[in-house]
Amino acid sequence: MTDVLILGGTGWLSGQIARGWVDAGARVTCLARGERPAPEGAVLVAGDRAEPGVYDTLAEHDWDEIVEISSIPAHVAAAVAALAPRAKHWTYISSVSVYAANNHEGDDESAELSLAAEPGDEYDYSRAKVAAEESVLDALGDRAAIVRPGLIVGAGDPTDRFGYWVSRFALAGSEPVLVPDAEGRRAQVIDVRDLAEFVIAVGHKRWTGTANAVGPSLDLGEVLQQAAATAGYTGVRIAATDDDLAAHEVAHWAGPRSLPLWLPADLPGFSTRSHAAYTAAGGRHRDLNDTLTDTLADERARGLARERRSGLTRPDELSILAALA
Repeated sequence: MTDVLILGGTGWLSGQIARGWVDAGARVTCLARGERPAPEGAVLVAGDRAEPGVYDTLAEHDWDEIVEISSIPAHVAAAVAALAPRAKHWTYISSVSVYAANNHEGDDESAELSLAAEPGDEYDYSRAKVAAEESVLDALGDRAAIVRPGLIVGAGDPTDRFGYWVSRFALAGSEPVLVPDAEGRRAQVIDVRDLAEFVIAVGHKRWTGTANAVGPSLDLGEVLQQAAATAGYTGVRIAATDDDLAAHEVAHWAGPRSLPLWLPADLPGFSTRSHAAYTAAGGRHRDLNDTLTDTLADERARGLARERRSGLTRPDELSILAALA
C-alpha cells in the first residue's frame, strides 16, 4: 500500500488531494493543527508546525509520497530537513506568483523568478514560495516535483474570487451588473479537482520537474459571458473603464470592494502562462461550463447575498452604477 503524508490535508486544496489519495487506495496521514477534521479514511496527526519536534514521529516512517503546500519558508525548510531522508518523492505546490515579472505573454517555467525570501524579511508571498521551492529542490533534487498553480477555482473556494461572477449574475437576475471593460483582458484558471488529480498522478508516477498548473488563457469578456449564461442572467452588463473603477476605489483581482479576475492592463503575463509542461505530464482541463455550474451550486448553498471575502457588495455595486449613469 502507498504511504502518503500530506502536510496539511484539512484545507480546501489539500483536503481534495487527501481525499483523492484515499480513494486511490493509499494509506494517508495528514499533519495539521487539528482545527478541522481530516477527510474520511485519512489519519490526522495534530501538530503546530511552528513547534519543535512536530515531525519527530513522522520522521520514523518511510513515505512513498509527501505533499507540501505551505508558503511559510521556515515550515517548509524544517519539514524537508526532518522528512526528506525518508521520502521517495516530494510534491511541492507552489504558485505562478513566483515569477519576477508578468509583462510578457506566454512565458513558461524558465521565466525569471523573484528573489527568494531571507529569514527576517517582511513577508512576501512570491518570495516566500521561491524560498520554499529552493528548500525542496536542494534537499530532494530528482525526487521532487514543483507544481505552480494559477488561480484555483471551483466549489468551496474560500477566497470568493471566481465564484463572485456567477453568484452576482444569479443574484442580480434581470437587474444591471457592473463589469470591467474587458477589452484585451485575459483570465486563466485551474479547477481545484483538476489540480488535485494532477498532484496525485504526479505522486503515483513520481514525476519530477516543474509545471505551471494553469488552464487555457481565455478572453475575460467571454468568461463573464459564460458566467452570465450559467446563472441564467437576463439583465444588462454595464462596463466601466479602468479610470471609472479607480475613481470609485474598486480594487483589482481580489479582496473587499474589488472586481475579481480584473487585472491591470500592464500585467498581461499573469493570465497567459504556458501550460505545455502541465499537459505533457498528463494534466487536464475540464470544460469551464462544468466548473461554473458546480461553482454556482456551491454559491447558492452558501448564500448568494452572503458576506464575501472578495468582490463588491450588491449595495456598493448599485451605488457605483447609479453614479456612472
